[in-house]
Amino acid sequence: MSATKQSKEAPMTRLNFRIEKKAHGSRARAARFNTLHSEVITPVFMPVGTRATVKGMTVESLVETGSQVLLANTYHLLLRPGPEVFKKIGGIHRFMNWKGSVLTDSGGFQIFSLPHSREMTEEGAKFVSYVDGKSFLLSPELSIDMQKAIGSDIMMVLDQCINSTAGYDEAKIAMELTHRWALRSLAARGDSEQAMFGIVQGACHSELRQQSAEFLREQPFDGLAIGGLAVGETHSERYEFTELVTGFLPENLPRYLMGVGTPIDILEAVHRGVDMFDCIIPSQLAHRGSVFTSHGKLQFRRTVYRFSEDPIDADCDCYACKNYSRAYVHHLVKAEEPLAWRLLTCHNIRFYHRLMAQIREAIMRDRFVEFYDKMRPVLVLADGDNPQNPPKRRTTNTPTLGDYEIVKFAQGFSSIRQRSSGEIMHSVNRPAEEAEKLYVEQSRLASRLLKNQVGDKELVIWDVGLGAATNAMAAVHCFEKTFADNGAEAMRPLRIVSFECDLDSLALACRDNASFHYLRHGAPHHILRSGSWQHHSQLLNWELLKGDFLEHFTKAPLPDLIYYDPFSSKTDSELWTHETFTKIFKFCNDKSFELYTYSAATAVRVAMLRAGFFVGEGMATGPKSATTIAFNRADGAGEHPANPSLLGEQWLQRWRRSGSRFPPDISQPEKDLITRQIETHQQFRIR
Repeated sequence: MSATKQSKEAPMTRLNFRIEKKAHGSRARAARFNTLHSEVITPVFMPVGTRATVKGMTVESLVETGSQVLLANTYHLLLRPGPEVFKKIGGIHRFMNWKGSVLTDSGGFQIFSLPHSREMTEEGAKFVSYVDGKSFLLSPELSIDMQKAIGSDIMMVLDQCINSTAGYDEAKIAMELTHRWALRSLAARGDSEQAMFGIVQGACHSELRQQSAEFLREQPFDGLAIGGLAVGETHSERYEFTELVTGFLPENLPRYLMGVGTPIDILEAVHRGVDMFDCIIPSQLAHRGSVFTSHGKLQFRRTVYRFSEDPIDADCDCYACKNYSRAYVHHLVKAEEPLAWRLLTCHNIRFYHRLMAQIREAIMRDRFVEFYDKMRPVLVLADGDNPQNPPKRRTTNTPTLGDYEIVKFAQGFSSIRQRSSGEIMHSVNRPAEEAEKLYVEQSRLASRLLKNQVGDKELVIWDVGLGAATNAMAAVHCFEKTFADNGAEAMRPLRIVSFECDLDSLALACRDNASFHYLRHGAPHHILRSGSWQHHSQLLNWELLKGDFLEHFTKAPLPDLIYYDPFSSKTDSELWTHETFTKIFKFCNDKSFELYTYSAATAVRVAMLRAGFFVGEGMATGPKSATTIAFNRADGAGEHPANPSLLGEQWLQRWRRSGSRFPPDISQPEKDLITRQIETHQQFRIR
């Protein structure tokens, strides 16, 4: 494990956290701390009792399984039963008859889970109650006041949780808001004896994660949590960023990985220095008939257990394993009896607590690395004693979906290839870099997004040929950076309208966002699921019109910019014709607009000129010595911030000499017509 900088030792905290043993060759550690109600021994798993109850479990059964700390949720308890109940009864411990410790989440993740029914502001999160329809403003102050009323042993600061795949600028804004809310949460705690944890945010951006950890460790928190993981990233990314963050956290405070996870996730996180965990998986999987055992994960809907008199797990000492057979559990699961959920939840929670005890023992005996190597393959087994038929082996290692496959280049980047045509999207340059240069930079998008540059009306981009969302995401990232640098008041609204008939290329790229870094963002996943996405500021809206572009473009608002990026005329011939460009020109001609495309083919430029466009030379990219910009107004190039050059006499002379200046198989009268249209075009007469 890599060594990274640690902060200076802090004063004694409310928890009196003590490390008893550190593992050699690992960051794993065994410790203990004291809350207002109990001593807690780590590593520790905290069953999730969202509404002051762990689903399917009584307090007595939780004690029997070995639970030390329960997690309850501020957001849900605020809505029902409300702070008045806790104040009158005397807190959650008396309310639910629990003598152990309680950690309360602040409600930040639940607010994140309501993207269409909440509004984020500096003050807090505005949302509508699912209980009675009342409006709430969950501010850091209200969250902490509610947690004080609940009487939890450990309170969490209110944070803004976002997708772990969010872009840098969006993640930076959310992280900085989380930091400001953390300071307000500390102030709201006052002199309460309850402990409080800060939450490290920053999505999957190393620089931001480091900044967040370094900021929070300087504040008087009693522990620090790692938030914003298990919400979109890959397993390898989760492990990478867990290790990164723990390297910047102080040794003398407990470390809590929020919402994680499976037994293998927990083992990996302990190896990277985490002490505390919570997750709904034990009860959630139990509800589906699944359990974790020393034989691997078992699914009791399988008929193979119908006649089995064995216990769920012969190595387990839980109530379910000591009293019931697999056959009986199988029957309960198939009959959908509530007892099945209770028995399997009981077993799963006990399995987690036994795993934590085994991990701790291995650390204390300084044999953790040996234990880690032994358990990694065991914890990912599926029905180890009754394996299902193995899946058929793939005949190729190339990731594919529909008509598309991922192509990895020796230069270190990946692209998407359409298998039927062989065409590759961005085959020479890194896709995100080419999109940034050819479309975003060349159209001067950043400056156009500012009110004082071009007014405050909504800017509309047509993204023709969504593909793997390279161009659209370049525009999204540009918006987020401009928003981060200038603030909402300086921004004009942006609408991106993407056209695509086949989403397989985007879905395939999203599966491998380690190769397509620009897709580490929540937006493309929303596009795949629902066809739309809105930035939290509500100033950016991205929507998809799925289907044939020629059938759908008249449904879209008139564009200011068109990023024209379908496959080439060889594959998508209809989209490069004079007739198509004429339809676009006539439909959009009530508004001044610009069209950008990678093609500099003479036939394409002729088609645009014939349609009425004023055509200019675009910047070079990769092996292309030029690309193309087209304007629907004679003065368009002059008003463009970069003042690009329109095609002139030199191009006209080359066209006259060209052997392919006309489409094939057309009559002489048609050739004469094209000649007149080009020779008399206003663009050349002006020059």
